[in-house]
Amino acid sequence: MIESAFLNFSLTVSMVLLLAGLIFSFIRLVVGPTLPDRVVALDLMTVLIIVFCGIFAILEDKPAFLDVALVLALVGFLATVALARYVERYTQREQSTRAQKGQQ
Repeated sequence: MIESAFLNFSLTVSMVLLLAGLIFSFIRLVVGPTLPDRVVALDLMTVLIIVFCGIFAILEDKPAFLDVALVLALVGFLATVALARYVERYTQREQSTRAQKGQQ
């Protein structure tokens, strides 16, 4: 367990601020208004959860959560790349659809 009262307080405040960030990111994920906004909000939520795992590992002195954070970071990176490709293809498809409607 953590011996320093200041470190314990700092980590607790960090957890509260991370929770606030997760709530605001979730609101952006639901509200949107565009697909890229939702992708960025989802990526931000992934990063905040990774940081949450790291702080929790320090706070509770359980280094196993660092492994969880590492795996989540790798999966989050792959998900971000996949979503970016999806958004790119979606944008190209929308542009070609608009171009076809403009020719008619």
